[in-house]
Amino acid sequence: MASIQQGPNGPVLVLKESALQQKGKDAQHNNIAAAKMVADLVKSSLGPRGLDKMLVDSLGDVTITNDGATILKEIDVQHPAAKMIVEISKTVDNEVGDGTTSSVVFGGALLAKAEDLLKKEVHSSTVVEGYQKAAEKTLEIYSLLSKKILPDDKASLYKIAATSMQSKLISEDSDSLSKIIVDAVLGITTKKGDEYAVDLENVKVEKKAGGSIQDTRVIKGIVLDKEIVHSGMPTSIEKAKIALVNSALEIEKTEMSSEIRITDPTQMQMFLEEENRMLKGMVDKLHDSGVTVLVCQKGIDDIAQHYLAKHGILAVRRVKESDMIKLAKATDGRVISSLDDLAEDDLGYANLVHQKKIESDKWVFIEGCKHPQSVTLLIRGGSQRVIDEVDRSIHDALMVVKDVIEKPEIVAGGGAPESFAASQLKEWADNFDGREQLAIKKYAEALETIPLTIAENAGMDPIDTMATLRAKQNQGRKWTGIDARNTQIADMFEADVVEPIAVKEQIIKSATEAACMILRIDDVIATSGAPGGGGPPMG
Repeated sequence: MASIQQGPNGPVLVLKESALQQKGKDAQHNNIAAAKMVADLVKSSLGPRGLDKMLVDSLGDVTITNDGATILKEIDVQHPAAKMIVEISKTVDNEVGDGTTSSVVFGGALLAKAEDLLKKEVHSSTVVEGYQKAAEKTLEIYSLLSKKILPDDKASLYKIAATSMQSKLISEDSDSLSKIIVDAVLGITTKKGDEYAVDLENVKVEKKAGGSIQDTRVIKGIVLDKEIVHSGMPTSIEKAKIALVNSALEIEKTEMSSEIRITDPTQMQMFLEEENRMLKGMVDKLHDSGVTVLVCQKGIDDIAQHYLAKHGILAVRRVKESDMIKLAKATDGRVISSLDDLAEDDLGYANLVHQKKIESDKWVFIEGCKHPQSVTLLIRGGSQRVIDEVDRSIHDALMVVKDVIEKPEIVAGGGAPESFAASQLKEWADNFDGREQLAIKKYAEALETIPLTIAENAGMDPIDTMATLRAKQNQGRKWTGIDARNTQIADMFEADVVEPIAVKEQIIKSATEAACMILRIDDVIATSGAPGGGGPPMG
């Protein structure tokens, strides 16, 4: 038990009796083994020929995906070092959206290569320093490699969105979907000076099983998963003037408890009529302002619904606040809290507001807005599982298009930049004397794991493939990569496989930092009850 130390007057207890401690080589080996196992979990899903995982959670819910971040989020990883690798995928997913599997595979490879050096008695801090220098150099190589484009160069953006989808379930439909995605993102892009900014909060994603993936479309406006409140209202209105109200069309109850004594039945009648009159007054106010569609965040009283229907106003109630904000951006209207403040310039505009039946539900479509700052992507597909995976894939594609608009530089895909950077790093390593040189060379080998894994997943011979790839790159063809679709080595720019530099940079940064952090640990102290203490890898 590591918690007992022998002192001059007998044993000294420092840690709890039940504490487990792993020191030095054991701790490092255990952590590296756990991290490698996480990388092996997602390795087979990298690249266009990567396969999917079926994940079943404790409730029996099934997720089928090949998105690295989703796989690692769904499985409950216990080992503390493995959790750090899982965090890489989360960071990459939140920051750039794509490249989650690559970052985990690369992080695992860095640790596996470091282990070779640790076995040869190279000190871990030497490895860490070598890795950090190699990472800086790699980022430098990438920035020289990258090709600048215009932020609104649609042809390049289509290619980027399509590349992101090549490794997903929706690769067959990537051509039509990439156009939808680019249109959606360009629709909400804002420009300040020379800088472009994209807020993906303004793309509302609605998904509904039915039809096929081909039926997915972008709506220049908002889709509300609500029905029209009253059967007497029109179900379709053209050139709609839309009032966005976040207060209830009901008579508010008083704050304090009060009672009204009624001595005569006519007083009761007057009391009810007054309520009616107030509600009619609210609806008349809307009608006089020219409102033809009412979207309300709270409730609408039955009597108010009756008057609205009489005036031919289409109304939807209990709409989420986030949808109200998106509606204001889409229709160019203003959300008002009190009907007394309603003015004509507060109203939003849409060419068409109509209720449509989608599968078994009725939804309200508000489309044809003039310059919508918020749009809706309506995802369709054969079954709920398919739609969930399409949703994840579209999220990645939206993110990469955003990355390129905000930082308009691209590189080829298919492992081309990684293998180019690896060969450059190996030459650069010779400038160092001492053991750092070894660490830099190992970093280069780890970079080559990405093209190697893409080739393995495509069923290509890894040794022949890497030999040919290196030879072609040494002849100066820096865009040569692995075309896994056609199982050959090709110029990836010509094959239209391109990726944002932002994604590649984030993979390098996140994986290197996590690997260095794990390598610096030489002692794992787990007090009782902590998972993954001193047991085998993965807890």
